[in-house]
Amino acid sequence: MGHTGAVWCVDADNSCRLWDCETGKQLALLKTNSAVRTCGFDFGGNIIMFSTDKQMGYQCFVSFFDLRDPSQIDNNEPYMKIPCNDSKITSAVWGPLGECIIAGHESGELNQYSAKSGEVLVNVKEHSRQINDIQLSRDMTMFVTASKDNTAKLFDSTTLERQKTFRTERPVNSAALSPNYDHVVLGGGQEAMDVTTTSTRIGKFEARFFHLAFEEEFGRVKGHFGPINSVAFHPDGKSYSSGGEDGYVRIHYFDPQYFEFEFEA
Repeated sequence: MGHTGAVWCVDADNSCRLWDCETGKQLALLKTNSAVRTCGFDFGGNIIMFSTDKQMGYQCFVSFFDLRDPSQIDNNEPYMKIPCNDSKITSAVWGPLGECIIAGHESGELNQYSAKSGEVLVNVKEHSRQINDIQLSRDMTMFVTASKDNTAKLFDSTTLERQKTFRTERPVNSAALSPNYDHVVLGGGQEAMDVTTTSTRIGKFEARFFHLAFEEEFGRVKGHFGPINSVAFHPDGKSYSSGGEDGYVRIHYFDPQYFEFEFEA
């Protein structure tokens, strides 16, 4: 226990030394004026970033703390704080080598912020509604976004140039890239507020698999009876997990046929 409200995001450094995975002990406490929406460690595990919501009269900020300087933690003073005046950040990840962060906004915009100067390096708007999730490829050269505009999109991590689009009929809450194959899995479904008036068939609560290059759907996995809020591949690519509004986390191990499957263009 430690938080008194909803936990939106969790991240650990590569060695788990800064989250203390063995004991669950709290190592530091950083206070904010509004809810924290995103968080993450950089590539080296030395810098943490997090963004706060625009609420209760406070604007959205992205804060950066260098853990090699204990005074920043002790004084609750980040070495850099970037205001986001126009549209709050709803998802964010570190870019390649920890030189920048890639942030998705409520407006559908994507921004690349320098982790040194805080300036916006690249700005694009390829989504028409809120970006719910951003996940990187294994080599960090690409990332996939999930949006309320019923699409997931693949981008180049350096230029933010859109590469592919995966279309559905319902909002996409999360999307993940396979570490082994040219596959992407999408999770979403009808808005949670409308679930009680809709059957599972109409709500589109399946996890949906698309080919990365051809943008075509080749499989669906049923099971959840509410919107899927989060999807993730296992690092070995042999399974994936999905977490839903129904309160369940489902872990799926792929059948042998999955690894033999070849997409026919």
